[in-house]
Amino acid sequence: MPHVAPRFLRILNLIVSPVILATRLQSTIELLSEVESASRPADAVTSGWFRDRRHITDADRGALLEMLYALLRHRARLGWWLARQQSRDTPRNRLLAWLLLAEGQTPDQIKRLFDGEKLAPAALSQPEYAMVLGLRGCAMDHADMPQEVRLECPAWAVGPLRHRFGQAFETEMVATLLPPPLDLRVNPIKSNRETVLRTLKAMGLHAVATKLAPRGIRLRERLSLARLAGLKTGEIEIQDEGSQLVALLVNAKPGDRVVDFCAGAGGKTLAIAAQMQNKGHLIACDINEARLKRCAERLRRAGLHNVETRVLASETDLWVKRHKCSFDHVLIDAPCSGTGTWRRNPDARWRVPDLGLGGLVALQARILASAARLVKPGGQLVYATCSVLHEENEEQVAAFLAAHPAFRIVPVQQVAPHLAMVAPFDHLSLTPAQHETDGFFAAVLHREIVVPQNSPADRDG
Repeated sequence: MPHVAPRFLRILNLIVSPVILATRLQSTIELLSEVESASRPADAVTSGWFRDRRHITDADRGALLEMLYALLRHRARLGWWLARQQSRDTPRNRLLAWLLLAEGQTPDQIKRLFDGEKLAPAALSQPEYAMVLGLRGCAMDHADMPQEVRLECPAWAVGPLRHRFGQAFETEMVATLLPPPLDLRVNPIKSNRETVLRTLKAMGLHAVATKLAPRGIRLRERLSLARLAGLKTGEIEIQDEGSQLVALLVNAKPGDRVVDFCAGAGGKTLAIAAQMQNKGHLIACDINEARLKRCAERLRRAGLHNVETRVLASETDLWVKRHKCSFDHVLIDAPCSGTGTWRRNPDARWRVPDLGLGGLVALQARILASAARLVKPGGQLVYATCSVLHEENEEQVAAFLAAHPAFRIVPVQQVAPHLAMVAPFDHLSLTPAQHETDGFFAAVLHREIVVPQNSPADRDG
């Protein structure tokens, strides 16, 4: 397995004073502790943490985030080494182990950084120094490590992921350990891809058009998002190329009636509304009112006014029954295990799904069955997840089709011919290793028009 640490080796090679470096290390311990203790995702925690510390410079912010995500991506391996040294797996100990195993620091260098001076980490205790000495000269990976530890794969997911990938299990897991690029989607209501590309290149950024998403742009370098003025004006949105392709498969046209059933903060909602050119009616639904408020804010910034947000009590809200057979397109971006987003959200792999995998699959089935009622005859339903597991994807769709004969699957190539090379089967199934996107699944389901017996159409035939 290729070692994934080299990308991060420059963290301590930055030319900064020992005081600044020690301060960053202490801040990393504090930030990691907050991420570990919170129930929210790491990106939400870090946003709030930095919002409360506006004095932190862009350079310090970038270095802290780099260090934080390096520690999150190496959690299992660092924990294995700490257990081998009979040391507790704490944020501070994990950072100490990282400095030795990945950064190549010596015990004496670490002792100087952890000196207990103002804003620096507390001085090393005797047990900590003994641990540091014990790790001297070791590397991140070790021959005795179980494969699941080397690949940072949580116990609950090992079986399903081996079932999904077979011999490609290791290759796919390694890809989830590499930091993702920054993907942007251009809002056609306010700009176009060529114009935004020229602007980004004029800023000295290495910006390229995405291979599959027609409005996507990919940036490889890390940068402060404050530099991207288009995010504030609504000309661009941050959205992984895979997520853009899922929205594209909805295939909404100007004038259509559309539902985004699990809209969340509205990433795909914005993409669909832009496809519709502000014409027609799109309803963004979710059970989380706070997320829908963020969605509404993003819609205003993007200049999109064909969208209504609606809070649902549950997947079986009475609103669904009252509006059955009313919409041309329905997107279900179902709650899932999130296994496809691990490279972007490395903390997510260690958050065991509250419902367990079986509970999630049951919830998805209920959502799919309920939201399908909204699709009118001749309309289309897109079922999607950011999971790579068969249980949540192909098996879920197969079970739905068996129970709902009015629906049939539409091969992805018919909806988006340019995806034929990456979607050779009926559905879209993306992975970081194969497609350089987050892991996404999508299936397009068509609701047949059933002509009643003895109808005029029958008599005329």
